[in-house]
Amino acid sequence: MTDRYQQFSTTGVGKALVKRLGLPNPTPLRRHRPGEPPLPGPALLGAAPGGRLLEQVGAVLKAAGAEVLTDPPPGGPAYGALVFDATGITSPEGLRALYDFFHPVIRSVAGSGRVVVLGTPPESAGEPGAAIAQRALEGFVRSVGKELKRGATAQLVYVADGHEDKAESTLRFLLSAKSAYVDAQVIRIGGHGGDAPDPQDWAAPLAGRVALVTGASRGIGAAIAEVLARDGAKVVLLDIPAQGADLVRVANEVGGLALQLDITAADAPHALVEFLTQRHGGVDIVVHNAGITRDKTLAKMTDSAWESVVQVNLACQLRVNDALLESGALRSGGRVIGVSSIAGIAGNVGQTNYAVSKAGVIGMVDAYAPRYAEKGITINAVAPGFIETRMTAAVPLVIREAGRRMNSMSQGGLPVDVAETVAWFAAPASGAVSGNVVRVCGQSLLGA
Repeated sequence: MTDRYQQFSTTGVGKALVKRLGLPNPTPLRRHRPGEPPLPGPALLGAAPGGRLLEQVGAVLKAAGAEVLTDPPPGGPAYGALVFDATGITSPEGLRALYDFFHPVIRSVAGSGRVVVLGTPPESAGEPGAAIAQRALEGFVRSVGKELKRGATAQLVYVADGHEDKAESTLRFLLSAKSAYVDAQVIRIGGHGGDAPDPQDWAAPLAGRVALVTGASRGIGAAIAEVLARDGAKVVLLDIPAQGADLVRVANEVGGLALQLDITAADAPHALVEFLTQRHGGVDIVVHNAGITRDKTLAKMTDSAWESVVQVNLACQLRVNDALLESGALRSGGRVIGVSSIAGIAGNVGQTNYAVSKAGVIGMVDAYAPRYAEKGITINAVAPGFIETRMTAAVPLVIREAGRRMNSMSQGGLPVDVAETVAWFAAPASGAVSGNVVRVCGQSLLGA
């Protein structure tokens, strides 16, 4: 779907009008392209006294091919990233270190640049003063995300003690163009996570893995299948028989297998287990993308509209998860990834059924993360905001434009933005990332 306003705003006349009238100015985002530099400029690193992550971060950036600086050079270049280790901040007074590092250089962040602040989970920070200071980092990062311009983003990563060597997958994702539409998020490493082995090749981190993607015939599901296949996975694409033609087409494009199945059918979990076991000996990655909408205000909503949305978007996922676990088809080190929505966080008029189901996906992550950790399995979810799909193309114009502009990027995201986030969750090297719900919304004002 074409964003005509964004196209107009990049023309000579459009640029002049946008500046004169103070209109939203959606900068084209830098997205992943093989062979491109990891960052649009050098990375400047800093740390509060007593920080414990600076050395690891520098090593990750150098391994990814980025130029790393620890002192701002005279004149100051356009920085591709500003990364600050705040784990050493143990009191409110210590928060001054954030100001001292960022104040002189924040205006020098390049277009589509990255700001990443690293902290310690407040619940494990120890003394109350340290816990308070670490929680305060969220306010800083969310505000910086709204101040940055030209497609730059800000993120906060809490790294639990003992998991310093398991942050590479997350840092590579957040500092790269793969996280183009992920902004002002709080991510936790450790806690419910497990082993996080590095891949033999960071360009193919899913090599040798089998992935299942439901609702894969088009839109976000098709993009997820494509990105997982690009990263080396063998993908099983599932959708209802009515979408069979599109499903087969996408499966052929990504070199995967098409499975036509109504996931809500009573025998679907058993059929799915049998298919995955016979064809692949099991599955490593399960992406619950299948979803529908049946929008009406609650007073006008039919019984079937409520029931169908809850069944497709939530209830059948629980049945599939249970069947895969009980049968052993979901292998040790597996990844379960749900697709929630900002509607499940903020609610939406006319979508009580949809919001219930998508909030339930978040509940699934919260409930299962500690249980799955015992089996070496992670569970996380993405929560898309306004993504340019056929579904959003059908939204009335005024509402569609509001959805596009009411975020820090002033534009809608693309299906690939959700897919890249799913691929990060799916990687073996993300084994210490579990129990997270990450919004792919350009820091939407809804639910912020």
